[in-house]
Amino acid sequence: MKIICIGRNYTNHIAELQNERPSEPVIFMKPDSAVVLKQHPFVLPEFSNEVHHEIELVVKINKVGKYIEPKFAHKYYDEISVGIDFTARDVQDQLKAKGLPWEKAKAFDGSAVIGEFVSKEQFTSLDDVNFELLKNGQVAQKGNSSLMLWKIDELIAYVSQFFTLKIGDIIFTGTPEGVAPVHPNDILEGYLEGQQLFRIQVK
Repeated sequence: MKIICIGRNYTNHIAELQNERPSEPVIFMKPDSAVVLKQHPFVLPEFSNEVHHEIELVVKINKVGKYIEPKFAHKYYDEISVGIDFTARDVQDQLKAKGLPWEKAKAFDGSAVIGEFVSKEQFTSLDDVNFELLKNGQVAQKGNSSLMLWKIDELIAYVSQFFTLKIGDIIFTGTPEGVAPVHPNDILEGYLEGQQLFRIQVK
């Protein structure tokens, strides 16, 4: 199983980090060792002093595909969820300044939380889905898929030009604005249209 992540897919998030708006999706990867195991906490890594939460819509691929056309992309998944792309922001800033890859900041052990998956059929349109992250009971991030620069089906089609998508692969579709540091004992909860799909503690 591979985790394919999309960066800079929401205009306001691009602005808050003062990044350049991309002309095509920004792709990076996480290994399967990045996934936080069920019922386990997120443990802050020793090599960073500033780890940020980034809540995202998550898609699970259900069939093998390569060079998928956008009009057929909806056939390659039937479940979605929300997840967190934990980011060691201080490390990422150092890497970006040197023009180096982000993996140390984005793909470390435990850097991916994946919520429970639900059928996409329960949503009227995946291009208008609300999701949010609560931190200690307060809304920390809110997003709606209508604000994506590239929608889910467009992302699947784009990614499949470069990587063969296999059953069980995960796509993180980008985070909205509101990213912020997490601290020990924080409780993070992910919601999709009001339904809680994960709850995790920071250690």
